[in-house]
Parts: sequence; C-alpha cells; structure tokens
Amino acid sequence: MGKAGRYFAILGALVGGVAGFYLLIPIAVFFRRELGIFESAGIIVLLAGIVSVLFFFIGPPVTVLVRKGVKWLENRMVRMALQDILVGVGGLIIGLIISNLITPSLSRIPIVGSVLPSIAMVLLGYIGIVVARSKKDDILVITPRPFRSMAKTLSGARKRNPAADGGFSSGKILDTSTIIDGRIADICRTGFIEGPVIIPNFVLDELRRIADSSDNMKRNKGRRGLNILNEMQKEASVEVLMQDWEEDPDLDVDLRLLKMAKNTGALIITTDYNLAKIAEFQEVGVLNINQLANALKPIVSAGEELVIHIIKEGKEPGQGVGYLEDGTMVVVEQARKFVGEDITVTVTNCHTTPAGRMIFAKPKATGRDDEHD
Repeated sequence: MGKAGRYFAILGALVGGVAGFYLLIPIAVFFRRELGIFESAGIIVLLAGIVSVLFFFIGPPVTVLVRKGVKWLENRMVRMALQDILVGVGGLIIGLIISNLITPSLSRIPIVGSVLPSIAMVLLGYIGIVVARSKKDDILVITPRPFRSMAKTLSGARKRNPAADGGFSSGKILDTSTIIDGRIADICRTGFIEGPVIIPNFVLDELRRIADSSDNMKRNKGRRGLNILNEMQKEASVEVLMQDWEEDPDLDVDLRLLKMAKNTGALIITTDYNLAKIAEFQEVGVLNINQLANALKPIVSAGEELVIHIIKEGKEPGQGVGYLEDGTMVVVEQARKFVGEDITVTVTNCHTTPAGRMIFAKPKATGRDDEHD
C-alpha cells in the first residue's frame, strides 16, 4: 500500500475528526450530560483513528477498482457506435424525468423515504438506457429523417477514422471457421493482413466447446484451431488481440460477430459463404478467404493444353474428373475410359462458382496415342 495508504490514512483522520466534532452534541444528548474538554477530544481522536485505519486498508483497493471501472467505461464508450450513444442518452433523460415525477410520492414513505428517490433515479436511468438501446432500430425509424442522416454520416466518419476508437476500426475479426481452416496463419505471414487480428471472447468460447466435443472430428478441428491461434500469437508477423465483447449474449456467434463489426468498424475475415453474404447485405466489411484463394488460382484459357490424371467418373455419361495441383476441378468429356490414367486435354471452358473455379475440357486428339508411343 505504501505512500497511497499513508495519504488515505491522513484523509481518514481528517474525515473522522470532523465527524467526531459534529457528533459531540448527539453523544452528549444520548448520555444526558455535558462532555468535558478531555472527553470531547478523546471522542474526536478515537473516531479519527478508527476512520484513518479503515481508509488505510480500504482506500487503495477501492481506488484500483474505481480506476478499472472508469477505464472499462471509457473503452466501452469509445467503441460504442454514435447512434447507440445518442439513443442511450435519450433513454437516460426519459428515465430521469420519470424518477423526478414519482419522487414526491416516494419521499412520503416513512423511514426509507429519504433514500428511495436516489435509488429510483439510478434504477430508472439505467432502465431507460437499456430499453432505449435494445429498441434502437425502432426508435431511429420514428425519428426525423435529418437526425437519422446526421447520425449515419457521423457513424460512418467514425468508422473511417482509426483514431476514433484507438485503431480498433482497422482491425480484422476472425470467425470460428477461419481459425479452424488455418490458412489465415499463412496469409498473416505474407504480410497482406494489416492492423490487429481480433479474436472475440465468444469465438474463443465456441472454439473451446468444439475442442471439448465428444465427436472425434469436431474435437480435432477445435484443437487444430487452438493450435493455430497459439502459433499466430507466438509469431511477430501480425498483432493478435483477444477482445471481450459482452453485448447481446443471447444471440448466436455469427450475429454477434456482425453486430461487433458494425459497431466498431472492423472487418470480418471468414470462410463461411452465408456469413459473408449476410455481412454484405448489412453493409459490414468482410474478407472471404475462399474468394481470395479463387482469385489466386492460375488463369486457364480456352484452347490451353493440360496434363490431367483422371480420378473418377463424372456426373454425366462419359465424363471423367481430375484435379489441378491447387485443387481446381477439371471435368473432361469422353474421358470415362481413361480413369486412373494421365492424359493430355484441351480446355474448352472455365466456369467460376461461389464454391470455386471449374474447368471443362476434352481429350486432345493425339493425347492417348502419344502416351502409347
């Protein structure tokens, strides 16, 4: 405790001394006699000593808790969207107005009447903030259009300015599928990812649940994801941050990810096609690793020749299916009879789907003859 404890002890002595001085008359009335000068001094010194000791031991821990509380509140307010702040202030004002209206009635209650108005003010103010924020979308709908436009404009400016929330808006939030997929670690090593990589606490909890699953496949995926996170933290290629996000605990992980990204201006990195589409619909920034992988695959033009190992039959009669080294599927017409063999094919078409790129080809006229030669 050291120096802080001594300062609190001095403060406690002053508070106790002043309290003892003002308590002399009530004490004299209680004992029904006048107090002598030595008795009065003794009471003041006794109270000063008791309060000083209490302040010495309790003061520093309470100060640490208050500082942590203020810091937590500051971080929460900085990361909160402007619309949430405006709506919350409106709810607080309404709650305080209601508490002020019922204060005269509460103050008439015997014994507790002097305390109830303060409790009502704090309680109704908090309820006003919570209710207003939970109904934010409904409230914004009935507000005048200029107000909605102003709030949206200011919120957009805040998201574009990394300094507005300590650089959090420049971060990239990882979802569970990306961590388990594992390619994000290799992408980070290349230096293409800028800003901190953020792992929300609810994503980490889901990853732990998967790692503790009774299903062997899920358990292996979860443990692989945890190992990848450990590797990323040990490497200096990118900053990895574990971020607490306690809002909306009743929502599922994907919805909480979307709301967190929307409120902070961060981008979501995912391999989940559906999550990426919902994020685009809600105007949330998203980076899809599968789209990146497809963009990096070599471009194959019609008429180009490839050597393909035919692995299996295709869906259509006579088709054979093979794969390039990067995993791109090649569907070869009239190649069913070449299953298990390497043949030279000529590309006829290249088709890109959300799941990846697909190449259509046909056997080269002399491909099989050359092999036998």
